[in-house]
Amino acid sequence: MKPAAEGFSSKKIGKSLIIHYLKFHSSIYSRVILIIALLSVFLLISFSVIFSSVNEKYLNSIIHQNGRNIGSIVEGALYHSMLRNDKSELHNTLDIINSLSGIDEVNLYDNNDSLVYSSYAADATRKNNPDCIKCHRNLNALFSWPDKTYRIINVKSACSMYAQENKDRFLLIRSKIMNERSCYTNACHAHGEDDIMLGSLIIKMPLAEFDKAVDQSSTRYFVFAILATVLLSSLLVVFTRKNIKKPLHDLVDASMAVTRGDRDKRLNTKHNQLDDMRMVSLAFNQMLDKLQAANTELENWSKQLEYKVQKKSEELSSVQNELIQIERIASLGKLSASVAHELNNPLSGILVYAKLISKQLAHKDLDETRKETMLKHLKLIENETKRCGDIVRGLLDFSRKDQSDYEPSHLHDVLRETYELMNHQMKIAGLGFILHNTAREDLISCSPNQMKQACVALLVNAVEAVGPNGEIVMKTSNPDEQSVKLEIIDDGKGIAPENMPHIFEPFFSTKHEASGIGLGLAIVHGIVQSHKGSINVVSEPGKGTTIAITIPLIRNKED
Repeated sequence: MKPAAEGFSSKKIGKSLIIHYLKFHSSIYSRVILIIALLSVFLLISFSVIFSSVNEKYLNSIIHQNGRNIGSIVEGALYHSMLRNDKSELHNTLDIINSLSGIDEVNLYDNNDSLVYSSYAADATRKNNPDCIKCHRNLNALFSWPDKTYRIINVKSACSMYAQENKDRFLLIRSKIMNERSCYTNACHAHGEDDIMLGSLIIKMPLAEFDKAVDQSSTRYFVFAILATVLLSSLLVVFTRKNIKKPLHDLVDASMAVTRGDRDKRLNTKHNQLDDMRMVSLAFNQMLDKLQAANTELENWSKQLEYKVQKKSEELSSVQNELIQIERIASLGKLSASVAHELNNPLSGILVYAKLISKQLAHKDLDETRKETMLKHLKLIENETKRCGDIVRGLLDFSRKDQSDYEPSHLHDVLRETYELMNHQMKIAGLGFILHNTAREDLISCSPNQMKQACVALLVNAVEAVGPNGEIVMKTSNPDEQSVKLEIIDDGKGIAPENMPHIFEPFFSTKHEASGIGLGLAIVHGIVQSHKGSINVVSEPGKGTTIAITIPLIRNKED
């Protein structure tokens, strides 16, 4: 387990490093640092190359110039001794020149390329310098053929630099000894006028010390250049970090704080900040101020809107209750004819039997038979009076303003009361009215009066839709263990398909007479929703309509 854990840890560390690298690589600060680094390296290399090239050309020109100056000095030193053909003085002068610091060799050749003087030995007469002879069999080839001149040693001495086997450089100064007029006219010289070049003087100067000093100077320059570049880059990095990265980091932190809900977060602005960053910070702070003001205004509007919504909800609830009462009264109006007929029958019986008893009481002699008949009539009057009271009580209960008190009630009891209320109207209309309470469970939390009102509204609509000898059925069932379903089925004319989407809309009615105000089904829909139920309508023109109401059950009265 331990190696596996270590492998997982190493992978996690590697992934973390990659994420940090990508974040750094994609940030503005990293791009600026990369640009500074690349620019610093580019400038360092460019200046180094330029410095090396210019410095090398400059030093070479200085070396050549010094070589020509030495040639001019030698000219002045050897001119008179050569003009007098004083070999002793000439050798002494050459020895002095050879002893000077910075001069390695001095060789003097005649016009036959024979060594007249050499710094190798004092008796070097008629010897050849091996360093020269190995490359040049004819020393005259070292020099270009000049025009006739009037100076013994040409002012324009030839200077060349070479490298030895140990890679040390040296400067070779080649000065031509010309046959001027003072030479070939002097009695001590055995040179004719036609001889142009009498010989040559070659001076070898080592450049090892000079190159060493130049290398040390170049090294110090490069070290200084690198240190200066690093210092300048570091200053730029510090400047960028302080004036760019930190303000941007503060801006990101402030943005994250605002997203977390801190509306009081603000950026600090300083006078020594960059103008762009200070303007961004000020703009960000102004944006937050305006955002906070807008949020405060929205909160105030939200509170006002909540208050207004609450007031409107209360008003709508009051209006809904009024509409329910209006629909209830409208239903009572529709029931008035059947109720009047229902009350007329027992009242007529009461009137007849009351008159009959009055006539019987007119006789003073009452036997037992008449007493029993009178008691029978009085019992009938009592029953008919109770029946009238029940009818009136049912109407009063139905018309009473609902208090919206929900209580555990059995749906079957509500349906039986509704059946008794509507049965007589069904008989008057000549319709069959059937009640099937087949549900096993019917205990619901409801307002019995509202449920009765919903059923009455649906039955009134069914009565108006069903023709003579039609049939209306109310039945219950349990579609599942959590609910009870009430279905009101009629075999009337049905509902047109184009009217189905609008049947629950307030004030929608297909009845053109004054009896329809279009609130019945809208009120029913509201009552069902208030009982956390659902209502579904299935209808086919010419075949009837089925309205199904599903309401949640409660298992017992304690629930």
